[in-house]
Amino acid sequence: MAETSVALRRRDGLGLVLGLLSIVSFLGALWMVFGYAPREATMGDVQRIFYFHVASAWVGFFGFFVTFVAGIVYLTRADRRWDIVAHASAQVGLAFITMTVLTGMLWAKPAWGVYWTWEPRLTISAVQWLLYVAYAMLRGSVMSPEREARFAAVYGIVAFVTVPLSWFAIRWWRTIHPQIVSSEGMAITPRMLYTLFASLAAFTLVYATLLRQRIRLANARDRLELLRLAQES
Repeated sequence: MAETSVALRRRDGLGLVLGLLSIVSFLGALWMVFGYAPREATMGDVQRIFYFHVASAWVGFFGFFVTFVAGIVYLTRADRRWDIVAHASAQVGLAFITMTVLTGMLWAKPAWGVYWTWEPRLTISAVQWLLYVAYAMLRGSVMSPEREARFAAVYGIVAFVTVPLSWFAIRWWRTIHPQIVSSEGMAITPRMLYTLFASLAAFTLVYATLLRQRIRLANARDRLELLRLAQES
């Protein structure tokens, strides 16, 4: 019992460190976005949405990648821990992809004159968002926890195909979505690039913090369920 209490305190300490790092890095990224990065010549301050849009997209894609890998490992080992990781990462990834879609719409209105247009990249993004909303709905809809975990693992693996499709859409098809990285190099200035890296780091730390807390909640729920079953028996 004492060992369990010590382990829990250690995990809480790690969570506190992650949380503090997330806050500090996010505040630093905000300062760089609004105080360090130069004002873009064509779009002006509207361009600053870019740093949030790209960073949230990166974290969303990474979250879905973790779900993809965890699903493969779960199907191989049938270990509940990997199912928890897959579920938690999909939930956090979906939150960030929702932010990606919303910030993209805010940027599109002044840039294109409309909030949304059905060009290839945006269409794939809409399909991706709907697929992972459906993934969230799938969880808890199957009576057997083992069957639910298997179905969700397969679903998470298949749904991940939208990530490379979204990334390569602007390279494979004609699209009005801007391309940051091309064969000619980065289409942004060095100070913009440093600000983007700071935003990527901050959002990644926020993802790690949220993922860890979501996993802890799932583990706590499992322990409560075991206690309930023990009391009933």
